[in-house]
Formats: sequence, C-alpha cells, structure tokens
Amino acid sequence: MAALFEQSFLNGMTLRNRLVRSATWEGMCESDGRPTQRLIDYYRTLAKGGVGLIISGYTFVSLEGKQLPGKMGIHCDDFEREMPALTQTVHEQGGRICLQLVHAGGQTDSKNAGRQPLAPSAVKVDQFPELPQELTQEQIADIVAAFAAGARRAKSYGFDAVQLHGAHGYLINQFLSPHTNRRSDQYGGSMGNRCRFLLEVYRAVRQAVGPDYPLLIKLTAGDHLAGGLRAEDALIAAKALDAAGIDAIEVSSGTSASGRLSPVRTKIETPEQEAYNLALAMGVKREVGCKVLTVGGLRSLEVAQAAIAAGLDGIALSRPLIWEPDLPRRWQQGDTSKAKCISCNGCFRPGLKEGGIRCVVADA
Repeated sequence: MAALFEQSFLNGMTLRNRLVRSATWEGMCESDGRPTQRLIDYYRTLAKGGVGLIISGYTFVSLEGKQLPGKMGIHCDDFEREMPALTQTVHEQGGRICLQLVHAGGQTDSKNAGRQPLAPSAVKVDQFPELPQELTQEQIADIVAAFAAGARRAKSYGFDAVQLHGAHGYLINQFLSPHTNRRSDQYGGSMGNRCRFLLEVYRAVRQAVGPDYPLLIKLTAGDHLAGGLRAEDALIAAKALDAAGIDAIEVSSGTSASGRLSPVRTKIETPEQEAYNLALAMGVKREVGCKVLTVGGLRSLEVAQAAIAAGLDGIALSRPLIWEPDLPRRWQQGDTSKAKCISCNGCFRPGLKEGGIRCVVADA
C-alpha cells in the first residue's frame, strides 16, 4: 500500500498519491461551457476524497469541437471568474487539478458543434453521428492554435497541468487511426504522417505552457476496430511523444464503436476483468522514459497495488469515484474492500437529462 499512497512527482508538481481521477464528462456546465457552482462543488468533493490528481472532464478548445451538452469549454476568455474558483476549490482541499483539452472532430454532430462536424477525412464510420467535412490545412492550423490558446488559459486560471485527449475516437485519435484518416497529404498515409497533427498540437501546447509545466496525454493504444489503430502503431506515437518531452501518458483503448471493448466496459465483476488496459500500458512503459498510467476497470486495491508494483507510475479511475468520491481515503485508512461501483454505466444517463452525472445505483 505504501507505494500506491506515497507522494508522486510530475515535472515539478507534487501529488499526494498515485491515484488519478481520469477525465469524465460531468454535464455540469452552462451551454456556453462555463463551469457552474455545482461542478465546483463536485470537484471539492473529489479533492476532499483524497485522490492525488483530478483530470477534468474533456474540455473543448473550439466551438466546433464541442460534443455533449453541459461540457466545459476553454475556447474563450469569458470564464475568468469561474475557472479560478474551480482550481482554488481543489487546492483548498490539498488536491491538484489537470485540465483535459479536446476537439471531438467527427464524433460530434451539427447540433452540438453548430456546423457540419470536421474530421481528418469525409468518411462515415460507426463512431461518427453524421458525415463530417474534411479538414483543410488552414483549419488544421487553426485547431492547433486553439489547443495552445486553451492550454495558456488553463495555466493562467491555476490548473496544475493540462492533458491532451488523444484517445477514444476524438480528433487526435482520428488523425492517428487509418480507420478515420484517409488523407493523401502530409497528414495521412504512413504512421509518421498520421502522427503529424498530434505532434503539432503537442509542440504548440508545450510552447504555450513552457518546459516546467506538466503536460500529459490520454493515448489510445488500440481502437479495437477493423482497420483501426493498432497497438504497434500506438507505440510509434508514444515514443515520438516521449522523445518530444511529454511528461506522462495515460494509456486507454477503444472507441464508442468498439462494442464490448469500448473505453467504459460493463460487467466488471472479478479481479481478472479489472485493469483491462494494463497489458497495453505495460507495453508502452517498456518503450518510453516518461511516466505511464493505466486506466480502465480498476475496482480493487490489490489490482491497483499490483499495477504499481509491476512498474506503472499511476492508476487512473473514474466511475468508482462517482459512487464513492472518498474511495482513496477509505482505502488509505484501512477499509480495503473493493469499490462499490458495479460498472453499469447508469451514471451517465442523468447527465443528459438532469444536468449532471450521478450514481443511479447509490441513489436507488
């Protein structure tokens, strides 16, 4: 237990333990992306529960990259009151908070994006609600700049780190995956070309926040789709990021079209079903020098400890914290029973209808 609950360090940021709350859409922002008091209170509860680092819900860097209602935005300068209030609330509880930056690309729709969605290629695949428009090189440059501007704002608002969302079929992942990237220019074809957008975003964000500010990525290590991104290709991206100076990689896998191998799998009932991205994360860890975390199905303290003992630098989880935000403190104080979460995914349904995620089993 000592290893899991000992202090951890990431490019000058001190964390009280190696448990990370992985990014989760909460559905608790205004229609313009402005954080509400309800979201601020929610983050206070998470920080008070003892998790080492909170990664925010996926936050859109430009309006056409917005996906779901109630999603947080970092696309403008209008939230100079609410954002610092959010970060200060987490800091008052001894926590640290990282803002996740995302562009949904083809996984949004015209209603939420306010226009025809943009994607690397104009292809209709199962994970896209409608046919997107292929991005021009000028539009690509604009989105790269939007990521950098969002990161700059996040740092000024008091966020302790930023994370790029390069997983789960969103825009960075769409460029990496041959399933969604059918381009014939310098952004398509070879894996080196398909990494170009990712590395342009990384370098722009790094320039915006500086070398001494923690910069992470959530990276898909496999789409689990026919013709999609493979683990061996994801390793190329991971090694390129490591060489460029990324501070940490949170390894995930799957897309919304990946069926039983989706990013948020159900019916996790035994330790053997937990940590379903662990092998992929260990494969990345063996090839890079930066810190590596795993996410996906962690429910038991013993499984989390084993992952740390195997050499990973952190454990990320989310759904268990929706029912039990104090799970880290409970484990650390000696109640080592597994998380109460039954992996039903019912927590996301109220977010669409009632303005925020919550555990429907706990409330029953």
